[in-house]
Amino acid sequence: MTANSTAYKTPGTPGAGGTSPRAPRRPAPSARHPGWTPWLYLLPALVLLGGLLVYPIFQLGLISFLEYTQAQVSGGEPTTFQGFGNYATLFADSQFRQVLLATVVFAAVCVLATLLVGCALAVLLTRVRAVPRLALMMAALGAWATPAITGSTVWVFLFDPDFGPVDRVLGLGDFSWTYGRYSAFALVLLEVLWCSFPFVMVTVYAGIRAIPTEVLEAAALDGASQWRIWRSVMAPMLRPILVVVTIQSIIWDFKIFTQIYVMTNGGGIAGQNLVLNVYAYQKAFASSQYSLGSAIGVVMLVILLAVTLVHLRLVRRQGEEL
Repeated sequence: MTANSTAYKTPGTPGAGGTSPRAPRRPAPSARHPGWTPWLYLLPALVLLGGLLVYPIFQLGLISFLEYTQAQVSGGEPTTFQGFGNYATLFADSQFRQVLLATVVFAAVCVLATLLVGCALAVLLTRVRAVPRLALMMAALGAWATPAITGSTVWVFLFDPDFGPVDRVLGLGDFSWTYGRYSAFALVLLEVLWCSFPFVMVTVYAGIRAIPTEVLEAAALDGASQWRIWRSVMAPMLRPILVVVTIQSIIWDFKIFTQIYVMTNGGGIAGQNLVLNVYAYQKAFASSQYSLGSAIGVVMLVILLAVTLVHLRLVRRQGEEL
């Protein structure tokens, strides 16, 4: 090779005869910075949520800070700003504190019972044959699809002291389930459980079917009992699903209205079976104290948000992704 000869250079290489990988291509600015494009796609949904969710919550909170009764609605008196006066009136009312405690306890028992029955039946579905599984599924979905007012009316008839078959089968004579406070709550609990467990059962059953069979077979070969398999294998793998059904059950059972109103005739004798939703209805529409009813609604909203956030925080501390 002569001195005047020129070494061949590969295009894009820094030196003669050398080879080096081509530098990665940078994404276009529009790909790295999408800007407002995603928000434009979300705009219709955000507008719909704003109209159906944000605005009613804003109005609910606004009315809770005002003096807003039938006199203000009819225009006979001006609307005045009360600040936290309505909330002070609520928490100074012994009946409100009693109803709040009853609602929390009743909702907790309903959620616990729903999760236990739903999870137990979900595991049962994996152990039975196709025909019994289909029959149980259809019966559960029928209960789930039944309107709350229809189911409540049927349950009241079944436990009626004069015409209901339950008292006759159990030999209770003319025992009235809706007369006593705890028996009435127990009756409502059974109806809520009847119409709520199918959601948990179907959801958990779908999650169990997604677990690899090899994992369950390995646990069985190691001598683990069914309870141990559920506690140590299934439950940890189903934790995201259990979080969803738990939060959903808390929201449903804490906001219960139809079952209490229908089965206890508006809250029971002397209001002994009142829950917050029925109590808010009585304050807002029966007594025309719309500001107090709105304040009760805000209290319920804050409690539900607090319970949901605490539950999600505890789950995230355990390293679970939702």
